[in-house]
Amino acid sequence: MTQEQALQLFEQTGALLKGHFILRSGLHSREFFQCALALQEMPIVEKLGAGLADQLKDLGARTVLAPAMGGLVIGQEVARQLGLRFIFVEKEEGQLVLRRGFRIEPGEPLLIVEDVVTKGGRVAETLAIARQHQADVKGIGLLVDRSNGTVDFGVPFHPLIRMKVETFEPDQLPEDLQGSEATKPGSK
Repeated sequence: MTQEQALQLFEQTGALLKGHFILRSGLHSREFFQCALALQEMPIVEKLGAGLADQLKDLGARTVLAPAMGGLVIGQEVARQLGLRFIFVEKEEGQLVLRRGFRIEPGEPLLIVEDVVTKGGRVAETLAIARQHQADVKGIGLLVDRSNGTVDFGVPFHPLIRMKVETFEPDQLPEDLQGSEATKPGSK
């Protein structure tokens, strides 16, 4: 799947929003990927999952690990298409943790799959958990990289879409956003 094909799926489902948004990172933007809108349609999930699975298939993983909430649907679909085990980390008292009896064996080859990255905080937390368990992280798969090339996790990084998206600190908004009300449509 090409970047243009993936982007077309986001536009077709109304998942690429335009306006004034506050991202999970605290930055402001004129564009927002509401992946949940695209991922509510199983045929779209299957197509996006196939595109990502194709990029990740030769990395030799046994398990897909995803951060909740954003990575759950696409992580599970990538695992399904690759025939791998799927587990996830979730928030507990504000921190991501491995729960529900999930285990990561030392040396276990795994992939991390997430929906969108801007600063990469959620992926970095997930990666830290994998490393605490001594996993062999083979790579990271994403639907959308909004980081403008600023994130480096030290492992192979495979986004379906690389977007050059303007982001702004709250105290450095451009004039057109200063007078508009910002919405926070993503997860908290």
